[in-house]
Amino acid sequence: MIKTILVGLDGSDHARTAGRYALWLGERFGATVVGLHVVDIVSIEGSFFHDISGSMGFEPYLDFSSKMREVLHERGKALLQEFTDQAAKTGARADTVLGMGVIANEVAEYAKTADLVVIGHRGVNEKFSTGLLGSTAESVTRKCPKPVFVCTMDFRPPTDPLLAYDGSQRAAAAMQSAAEFCTTLSLPLTVLTVNKDEGAGRKTLEEAEKYMGSYQLKSNFVLQQTGNAPERITNFLKEHNHDLLFIGAYGHSRIIEMVLGSTTEYVMRNSPCAVFLNR
Repeated sequence: MIKTILVGLDGSDHARTAGRYALWLGERFGATVVGLHVVDIVSIEGSFFHDISGSMGFEPYLDFSSKMREVLHERGKALLQEFTDQAAKTGARADTVLGMGVIANEVAEYAKTADLVVIGHRGVNEKFSTGLLGSTAESVTRKCPKPVFVCTMDFRPPTDPLLAYDGSQRAAAAMQSAAEFCTTLSLPLTVLTVNKDEGAGRKTLEEAEKYMGSYQLKSNFVLQQTGNAPERITNFLKEHNHDLLFIGAYGHSRIIEMVLGSTTEYVMRNSPCAVFLNR
């Protein structure tokens, strides 16, 4: 059950949308929403400033660093106040935290006492990111010990979620989250399995159908036997206009678990909708 939601706020448009999603979810789940802004230690004490101070013969580097720290703290407080004001308008219970450190590490640390983490697909440095998933968002999805809700730029309350289920342990965790989420919000749920072996695919879907039988929700079960799983999942989302995807975070291989699993990585980068990522 979701009772504490942590949302990352960095002042970007994506983060503001994440804030809207978090407050929307907080209202419906009766959860406390914690807005977290992390003052990025790299921007204060990173090698960039060391290089500049050294090449220009600066001695007062520490004074410069102190002033930068102060400016970033004030900016963070302003962003958190903006979030608090937004929360007051919605009626959701909210709290704020101002941290400092490496952003992804801090989010993962504060996530230990949350049930769900909400982040934007990209952040304030999106112009310098590659691909469709920001570097900080990617790091958070790798390190976060709790489920992560990665939202797109546009706020779109989910009405027709999809669960990508392959029978793995992580997919089973995603199935539990999807079932509880959809039951609480009275939403239907489509379960998609991609497997070229019809027998194995049917068995996997039967497992999901048996599990879903314990929940009071409208479910639809689909087996796709053509195409590879990552492309088939993203195409299915687009073809059927699903607005939220539940998926397990990593693949079966321990080597692949060092980074995002191949299916997860592809889907995260190409999904047209928000993604609920389970560990």
